[in-house]
Amino acid sequence: MNVPLAGSLLALAVGTYAFRLAGPALRSRIDFPARVEKLLEVGAVVLLAALALTMALTEEQGFAGIARPAGVLAGGVLAWRRAPFLVVVLTAAGVTAILRLIGIP
Repeated sequence: MNVPLAGSLLALAVGTYAFRLAGPALRSRIDFPARVEKLLEVGAVVLLAALALTMALTEEQGFAGIARPAGVLAGGVLAWRRAPFLVVVLTAAGVTAILRLIGIP
């Protein structure tokens, strides 16, 4: 690894750690109105949902096929039914693998 890349990685790591530390450190010093706090909570959920849908439905720059969204759907149903995490992950992977094995992309 060359020196500029190592320095960049170190700076990124330190910056990330400082950014993550700033939240809890400043939380007691900053008061947000209740409406803003609610919007921040909803915004975090929407961002996470958008990321999950993007990862579930797309591959490279196109549609991922039917197998992956079907696996995610199966895992999502089990998670909603409060199944253990390992069961959720293995079921999602299994559904996707079986569909791909039988020729469904």
